[in-house]
Amino acid sequence: MNLANVNFLSVVVAAIAAWIFGAIYYTTLGKKWLAAQGKTAESCKIENAGKPALAKIAPFILSFVGALIMGVVLYGILVHTGKFTLRAGAISGAFCWFGFVLTTVAVNNAYTGRKLMLTAIDCAHWLGVLVIIGGIIGAWGR
Repeated sequence: MNLANVNFLSVVVAAIAAWIFGAIYYTTLGKKWLAAQGKTAESCKIENAGKPALAKIAPFILSFVGALIMGVVLYGILVHTGKFTLRAGAISGAFCWFGFVLTTVAVNNAYTGRKLMLTAIDCAHWLGVLVIIGGIIGAWGR
């Protein structure tokens, strides 16, 4: 796959949609997500109090860059399958999630003794992200 042939507009739109999904998802599940980490909103405020602004926004930037990279990779997968449809994109995203994200997050969280709820919340988020990115890129076409 030649990067010059990637439909970058579809990748950017998909990344924006996935990023917005993540913002809504974690805003909705924020208290449960923090509890699964053994934290509270107050403890996070204290943790972040001394951090510079760039350190506070860096995870949000990284999330968006990650979504862009996922978009380019899913675009490449769809090029290799030869199927650019919403269904093919969503299924490809779900397969990538199942084979790589679910397994990686579950293994990493198991070794660090994280709560199963944290794994469930984070993995469900990444499933949504990959299905959204794959679906948009697949529906958009080449």
